Amino acid sequence: MSELVLITGGAGFIGSHLADELLARGSRVRALDSLHPQVHDGRPDYLAGDVELHVGDVRDADAVKRAFDGVDVVVHLAARVGVGQSMYEIAEYTSANDVGTAVVLEALAERPVRKLLVASSMSIYGEGAYREGDPGERTREQLGRREWDFPGFTPVPTPETKRPALSSIYALNKYQQERACLVAGDAYGIPTVALRFFNAYGPRQALSNPYTGVLAIFASRLLNGRAPRIFEDGAQTRDFVSVHDVARACALALERDGADGRAVNVGSGRAISVRDLAAQLAATVGVDVEPELTGEFRLGDIRHCYADVSLARETLGYEPEVELADGMAELAGWLEGQTADDRVEEAARELARRGLSG
Repeated sequence: MSELVLITGGAGFIGSHLADELLARGSRVRALDSLHPQVHDGRPDYLAGDVELHVGDVRDADAVKRAFDGVDVVVHLAARVGVGQSMYEIAEYTSANDVGTAVVLEALAERPVRKLLVASSMSIYGEGAYREGDPGERTREQLGRREWDFPGFTPVPTPETKRPALSSIYALNKYQQERACLVAGDAYGIPTVALRFFNAYGPRQALSNPYTGVLAIFASRLLNGRAPRIFEDGAQTRDFVSVHDVARACALALERDGADGRAVNVGSGRAISVRDLAAQLAATVGVDVEPELTGEFRLGDIRHCYADVSLARETLGYEPEVELADGMAELAGWLEGQTADDRVEEAARELARRGLSG
């Protein structure tokens, strides 16, 4: 009989695409998902019919124990996501992300599996790598003076050896998830891999959640006939990786042992400015609108970070395959049938009210 893979957060954006990938490779898939109302209003239509869905929270030990019955592999994706919201819903983020992971690991201690894969995040790096060395993190005072960049510093691909700089509660949560899984996996003899996802994008992102990925936030604005709002001057850069590449990287990590016991970047290996990204999405969708540069900042945001994927190539045989233009075209096609509640300004007001932006 084929392997049974449990995906926590399996009804979500990345989880559902991974389910498709694993089903295509011959695995059986079970998803444990809380169907959080900020993201879902029931079982998503896009979730493959062959996926066995368990509705439950990873903090519920009984729900986790039931979901573990008979599984061979665990992929732990369940998490509250978003830098901004994590800075004021601290207890909820820490509970869902850190306590939830602890409950999963206690279940694994009772019932070991062939492999554990955990989703980590590029957010743990803080600022990415620079050719001239580490400039540190931007301070509130720098941001208040609108000093966005580090003069004399040139961004380069960020390797896994770059020291973490945990500049948000979300980053702290993700680092704790990563390290807890690697430590517990080693202790219990479970081969474990942490994949540090960069900015994943593609169909099925939660368009009405203003704390999800930036491309989905921009798409929500465009669907409502509004210009994408960009913090700072828009020249900050990120690495945007197709969800299909992310799902494939996960499948490779389950099939191969080269990354066992390690944390590995999963990105495109290319940087693009947020301003150019917004303009490209608007053009692809066919909306004639200029992005709005607010000149404002959010605490916890970084200036530049993009992935060095050399280790993923070496250990997983991973190669990013989806070009950004092709991925944007796919996203635009999916958006044609979607609606979204634009809550971006509501979220911005909440950050400002709490003194987390300026």
